[in-house]
Amino acid sequence: MTFLATCLLLLQAAPADTPKHYDAHRATAPITIDGKLDDPSWDKAPWTDLFVDIEGPTHTKPRFKTRAKILWDDQNLYIAADLEEPHIWGTLTQHDAVIFRDNDFEVFLNPTGDTLNYFEFEMNALNTGWDLFLPKPYRQQGKPDNGWEIPGLKTAVHIDGTLNNPADTDKGWQLEIAMPWTAFTERSTKGRPEPGEQWRVNFSRVEWRVNTARGKYEKLPGKEDNWVWSPQGVVDMHRPETWGFVRFVK
Repeated sequence: MTFLATCLLLLQAAPADTPKHYDAHRATAPITIDGKLDDPSWDKAPWTDLFVDIEGPTHTKPRFKTRAKILWDDQNLYIAADLEEPHIWGTLTQHDAVIFRDNDFEVFLNPTGDTLNYFEFEMNALNTGWDLFLPKPYRQQGKPDNGWEIPGLKTAVHIDGTLNNPADTDKGWQLEIAMPWTAFTERSTKGRPEPGEQWRVNFSRVEWRVNTARGKYEKLPGKEDNWVWSPQGVVDMHRPETWGFVRFVK
């Protein structure tokens, strides 16, 4: 077999989209959760790759840019995100509402990396959150537990523009999340990671297309985009085996 033919076979055998990898550094100073990402510690944290369509980069390129950062210390896991958005809106204000009915940002965490006993958190531009736990994916008859809460959770949103105002064009919104490690120990064998430890993680953004009518935004039913950090291959975030790898480093 020629060298070229061998290379072609290897390319054909390789998965179309391999999981992303990210090194999460320790925070070098305290972080104020206000949504502004101006703490010095964030300067040391690299951005993830820009999000792509949930089915992979060969599908339609997202209309707006999305990226995230991760830090950690002895107390918390810190997540930040920057979402480009010309029309920032939100309607849901009740905790544990189905947040993806608004535009949202979503976090998925599988501390053990075994695709079981994983955690999900969603939030919208109104800083309304939804935290839930799944013992296994939905396609394996997993039943979500909306009763799981994150004690000590801190979240914040910073709006670069105006919220729920179709009369202008916005730049986007940023968010910060601080999750105490103790939140995970009740439902997982993992708590605070050791340096070098690795978790399965993914981030998702749900973006609805809207019209402007009667001076407000109106969501178009069924016109939903899903953009993610590590592609899933299908429109289903609940496939932990395709999530990215986050390694915790000093």
